[in-house]
Amino acid sequence: MARVTNPTPASRLADLQRVPKGDVLGTYDTYLEAQAIVDHLAKADFPVAQVSIVGNDLKSVERVTRKLTWSRAALEGTLSGAWFGLFIGLLFSFFSPAALTTGLFVAAILIGAAFGLFFRLVTYAINRRNRDFDSTKQVLASNYQILLDSSLVARAQQILSTPLQP
Repeated sequence: MARVTNPTPASRLADLQRVPKGDVLGTYDTYLEAQAIVDHLAKADFPVAQVSIVGNDLKSVERVTRKLTWSRAALEGTLSGAWFGLFIGLLFSFFSPAALTTGLFVAAILIGAAFGLFFRLVTYAINRRNRDFDSTKQVLASNYQILLDSSLVARAQQILSTPLQP
């Protein structure tokens, strides 16, 4: 396969839909370690557009953060609605006379809090049958490899063997 020097948007899209190929420059336990290596290469004017960081052995990790309750749902809904009401109140204050601004702010915050409370309690009641807890989800890899074209490996290793000049 001939190498394209100036790829078209269609060829770039096709490349994004495949796993990158190339020689492994290094394998790292965390993404931050791999990112630091690529950053080091970038600061040395290495063509980093030809570098890929590939996460291997992906795992989906869900960490339970707390139990959901009616009171917590009510508080969250009220607070998020009040923030939205404050935002709407700010927008309306730009278009109303100064005398109405305070009353408009208070009304917008209270109406927003009421709607937020109502909608959060309704969604909690619907979702409560399925889950009664909050969590965060992330995808983690067992290790991260830096891949690049075999013609660039020697240059990358040379750059990494010398400390970066400030």
